[in-house]
Amino acid sequence: MVLMNDCVSGQGQEFDLDALLVALDGAVDDAVIADPDSMTPFTRDWTGRFGGPAVAVVRPSTTSQVSAAIKVCAKFGVAVLTQGGNTGLVGGSVPASTTSDSVVNEKPTVILSTTRLVSEQPVDQSAQTVLVGSGVTVARLQQLAADSGLYYGVDLASRDSATIGGTVATNAGGIRVCAYGMTRTKIRGLEAVLANGDVVSSMRGLPKDNTGYDLNALLCGSEGTLAVITQVLLQLDSPPGKTMAVLLGVDGLDQAHELFRKVGQDLRVLAAEVFDRQGAAQVCSLADLSWPLRDNDAPYLMLLEWESNDTIDDLDWLSADADAVVASNPSDSARLWTYRERQSEAAQGLPDRAAGEELIKLDVSLPFAGLGAFDTALRAMIAPEKLIIFGHIGDGNLHIEIAAPLSEVDDVTHMVLEEVGIRGGSISGEHGVGRAKAKYLGLSRSAQELTAMKAIKNAMDPEGLLAPGIILQ
Repeated sequence: MVLMNDCVSGQGQEFDLDALLVALDGAVDDAVIADPDSMTPFTRDWTGRFGGPAVAVVRPSTTSQVSAAIKVCAKFGVAVLTQGGNTGLVGGSVPASTTSDSVVNEKPTVILSTTRLVSEQPVDQSAQTVLVGSGVTVARLQQLAADSGLYYGVDLASRDSATIGGTVATNAGGIRVCAYGMTRTKIRGLEAVLANGDVVSSMRGLPKDNTGYDLNALLCGSEGTLAVITQVLLQLDSPPGKTMAVLLGVDGLDQAHELFRKVGQDLRVLAAEVFDRQGAAQVCSLADLSWPLRDNDAPYLMLLEWESNDTIDDLDWLSADADAVVASNPSDSARLWTYRERQSEAAQGLPDRAAGEELIKLDVSLPFAGLGAFDTALRAMIAPEKLIIFGHIGDGNLHIEIAAPLSEVDDVTHMVLEEVGIRGGSISGEHGVGRAKAKYLGLSRSAQELTAMKAIKNAMDPEGLLAPGIILQ
């Protein structure tokens, strides 16, 4: 740890930084980072768009250390920003920029990294549940489930670095939502540390427990604004059987959703994904892949995966002249998934950085009946070479990547999200609100809802120590 003989100002008061760091050292057994260069991986997010200064990063390894660290921060009047794998896309796990409007009246920030909270309990076979620390990665949890003959249905491309605590804090979705549901549906128990350092725990794991307010559901999706999640009891599923997958060209989002519904009438669909022609071309260039279909004139490509009946009926919905590739074994399926899972990565090459363009990453959901109309409206707003759309057609969740000059980022973001709100959609389908969308929350939430949300925040965190500027400005 590097000690800095300095005083830091926050909300009109000063405190001794050396004294803070010494106290944090004692709380987390010297697992404190205070050197600015060493903190860089924690203070900037994956997109590179969000980030700002922190006075320290603490890395507790137990719930009691989390509690002690929060109590220290409360004593010194500094904010606590919880961070898992730092794979978020809305600035929700990194400090605010010093030039950001959201930094006004915020306290100096300590980042609390949960990546050392990696406890694991044996899988409970009778209940099909497992208890893990919030720093366990999604990939590790999936392996724990598989080793016990079970399956964890929440899956996303960042599985190797995204943590369970982070996915709970954002109520993450991913590619299997149409079959297994969002993260909230998997929670059977939570342990968390409140803003005053108290620990709350509900680990009974009962399928039915109707005893008042559901704190587990409340903390899921709260993005670190109400408590720091330390352990999670999760429901596992029986694994799917043999699967098949098809990648095919479709005329648009409406046709893609209709195909999803048609296939789902007779087969258990595990994933239904779409990505536009521009995104597919970007992945081909990035990954040195060939164009996957016979023709390249379809506006969208659709990837469907289902639990196979291992009969010809698996494909009786597919027309004989469809431009499609069928995968009936794991290696072929993995190859087709490459085109979908590298969309977000490929979109990083969309903006002209030399010309001062930035990449806007938006995550929205819309009513199924309005998907095609929204797509048409969006493409009338944005130049085609500056836009990529991909997402989960089975649940109406679209990811929108737009390259725009830095001076236009806010205007373009507002224009797109306003269109989402007008059409009865949500400005965040699965990534959360974070800092990036806090000022747009009124496009999806009524004034009365926002008032209720602020009341909950004020009741649970009256001093505003946890994640200031996240979700609610």
